[in-house]
Amino acid sequence: MKKLLVMMLLVSSYLFGAINLQTASKAELMSIAGIGEKKAEAIMKYRKTHKISSADDLLHVKGIGKGIVKNVKGGVKSKKAAMKKAAKAKMHAKKEQAHKAKKAAKAKMHAKKEQAHKAKKAAKAKADAAKQQAKKMKRAKKAAAKTSKKQMKAKAKAKLKI
Repeated sequence: MKKLLVMMLLVSSYLFGAINLQTASKAELMSIAGIGEKKAEAIMKYRKTHKISSADDLLHVKGIGKGIVKNVKGGVKSKKAAMKKAAKAKMHAKKEQAHKAKKAAKAKMHAKKEQAHKAKKAAKAKADAAKQQAKKMKRAKKAAAKTSKKQMKAKAKAKLKI
């Protein structure tokens, strides 16, 4: 019966996100209420020579009492760890917001550049059309001048013949 109860406790602690005491990092151990840097180091030192199969095995580590074992079993996190997690989430949200703002500003800048490019292209097309029109006019004037010279020569010849 005791074995079944312990087994159920281990499975439930695993399902509810309890940390693996045999492989947990120093930071993970320190996130448990009552475990600071020294106790985390003591646990890590203990598990080098002993296997930790349940939270009760921590009672063999110097400085660990029933209160801390209870916190481990219940998944009670330290206030510092909870605050650190909240701060990290807040920082992540700020970074995400800044990233979105930067992306929006970049899109806006791209749209402005695209609009300026289109305006420049339209102005160039208008200028090219004006140049073409000026060339046509120049050719037309030249042709008219040539024609008028021919007509004047023809009139002058006609006068000489008369």
